[in-house]
Amino acid sequence: MKKKRELAESQKAGQKNKDQLPTESFTETDMLLMWNKFAQRLSDTGQKIMSTYMQINDPVVAKDGFTIELELPNEGSKVDFDNGKIELLGYMRGKLHNHDIVINTHVNEKVSKKHAFTPDEKYEKLKAINPAVEVLRKTFDLDI
Repeated sequence: MKKKRELAESQKAGQKNKDQLPTESFTETDMLLMWNKFAQRLSDTGQKIMSTYMQINDPVVAKDGFTIELELPNEGSKVDFDNGKIELLGYMRGKLHNHDIVINTHVNEKVSKKHAFTPDEKYEKLKAINPAVEVLRKTFDLDI
């Protein structure tokens, strides 16, 4: 029992109080530099998916000065990123000397433009870009 108590006390002494952890301010440029270094490190170690999520959009620092906000394209990428962000959070807190840093992600599913796949769709797209295509098609009696 005595050894157990001593072990618990030594662990408490080894842990820093939350008030004692550094909370230095940082700029968005500093944050982006560390963000990109970590993304490159992930890519070099074979964790390409997490690295790709980090490089889809540049994160921004919120007005509070310690919240990093990242916009991801869909819910699946958000779930994957959130599952892997613990290591990133530790890295950012250590390198930027601010243990109040939080990373928030949100999804912005922009409606992407419809791509032309069939010959008719491709022709309509070209015709929208340059109406003279219709004149050429009729002049030379071309099929679509």
